Amino acid sequence: MPKEIAKNGKDYSQLSKDDLIKIVEKLESRKKYGLIWDEEKVKEQFEKDAVNALPVLKEVKGKEIADKNGGPVNILIEGDNYHALSVLNFTHQGKIDFIYIDPPYNTGARDWKYNNDYVDDSDSFRHSKWLSFMDKRLRLAKNLLKDDGVICVTIDDYELPRLWMNMEEIFGHDNHLGTLVIRNNPKGRMTKRKLSLVHEYALFFGKTSESFVRKLPVAPEDKTHNYQKDEDGSWFLQVNLRKQGVDSGAVNKAGKLSDRYYPIYFDPKTGQVSSIKKLPVEILPIDPTGQKRIWRRSKDVIDQMCKIGDLWVKKQTTNGYQVYYKFRGGLEGQTPQSIWYDAEFSASEYGTSTLDKILGKREMFQYPKSPFAVMKSILSGTNDKDATILDFFAGSGTTGQAVLELNKQDGGGRRFILCTNNENNICDEVCYPRVKKVITGYKGAKDSDVKGLGGSLKYFKTKFVTDASNKDDFKIRITKECTEMLCLREGIFDEIKKTDDYRIFQQGDQTLAVYYSLDRKALSDLKKELNKINGNKVFYCFTLDPLGVDKSDFIGWNNVSLEPIPQKILDVYKQIYEY
Repeated sequence: MPKEIAKNGKDYSQLSKDDLIKIVEKLESRKKYGLIWDEEKVKEQFEKDAVNALPVLKEVKGKEIADKNGGPVNILIEGDNYHALSVLNFTHQGKIDFIYIDPPYNTGARDWKYNNDYVDDSDSFRHSKWLSFMDKRLRLAKNLLKDDGVICVTIDDYELPRLWMNMEEIFGHDNHLGTLVIRNNPKGRMTKRKLSLVHEYALFFGKTSESFVRKLPVAPEDKTHNYQKDEDGSWFLQVNLRKQGVDSGAVNKAGKLSDRYYPIYFDPKTGQVSSIKKLPVEILPIDPTGQKRIWRRSKDVIDQMCKIGDLWVKKQTTNGYQVYYKFRGGLEGQTPQSIWYDAEFSASEYGTSTLDKILGKREMFQYPKSPFAVMKSILSGTNDKDATILDFFAGSGTTGQAVLELNKQDGGGRRFILCTNNENNICDEVCYPRVKKVITGYKGAKDSDVKGLGGSLKYFKTKFVTDASNKDDFKIRITKECTEMLCLREGIFDEIKKTDDYRIFQQGDQTLAVYYSLDRKALSDLKKELNKINGNKVFYCFTLDPLGVDKSDFIGWNNVSLEPIPQKILDVYKQIYEY
């Protein structure tokens, strides 16, 4: 009788009883309902790279972009995005406001690689490979979000059902905030037997019950009313107080007059208005029929509006003097609808063409997103103008441009973190050049100058610190290699002093110090240096003790927050890697 070989290629007849019991126990422990895939077939290259080694960051000198105005520092990380996410689990855990990713769609058209090999539709495990690939990264990404943070993942029909189930498993069914249908390809994508596809999807999930979809801001010029721009840049609508600032109920059932029935005083000669100080003209809330009404605002509120110039009186009419005030609401916008079909969301018209114009070359990257689609997605996920946005499938860098465009539009201080590998030189030749040109400016059509949007950028690559049998030696080596990670964690990058034992960095009024040596002799020098500096200071001190440093040894260090290394880094990595 020929041997029966399982579909997975294993000959179970050759296994020991103990091995078979382990397999049965594993099968018994698997969930009976939900998304299940064959993980035995899907070990990734990054797992091999990280055997007895841990990722750190190294800055690529000469590629940084400095903003003379001191704006927020944006980050580009080149390397496997799993390794980048691992680093970010130390530097940015719980700090990210919004994640936008456009992962490979796994169409079967050899559009992505797994373990250095393209995956096509002949691979019977292609869905398992893709799910394993996504699941590992989404789980790390969830840790990075703030409690009210939101993630948006674009996808098409090929993997939508499986991605949806996977995200519900990771983020929870109740934290599914909605699924968008975006008309990203109006001309349609032809298929052999099926409908021509003109759309894709965007899945929005929150980290916790605190997450929610934000209302999209409305530009004043898009409103039907005549909004005006104030001196401070805010927008207001001129509203007649008699028409939209009064209510009935001047006299209650007992016949008592309401305290909201009071005069607003006006001096026609000086234009002065007050609800407290008596002036020549007295304006009462009486309607054209002679009925007494009440002002909706209290006397104190009206008086404050008079003082700051938000309330004034216009010339007399048949109905008496007219009081006007500045209404500053009405621009909160509306909750995004679930179908986006405007022309500006077309990837071909506004994605490819935008990239071609910036780089001055054609077809440098297939299917880049429209910046407008990314911008609207960001605004749907966070209304914080100082938000941190992460894209760990950065590709051509559209998310970076979208963040910079939003900052230009509303004066925000958002910052981005982009992570991408350098397959086919995508980081060197597309992502980095695009971001650089958008920041600094470039030559447009007919050699015209396109002004840069401004901003700063730091460029890092992932590298590895190999483990050793001597754990103390490993701790020493990882401490020496973790400086960029500490700078990224604190957002402090400008080095002001470097010695063999310590380094000091500054960013505005924030200071970072890192002490590398077991020898404590140079600590007194570092203490003197830090005590000269004002502002907030954080000090990372090397120690072999897993319990940290003895804070009693650091009495007299003014306004310094003390952190031990490398144990904090190792504690995070223990949750991710086996070492």
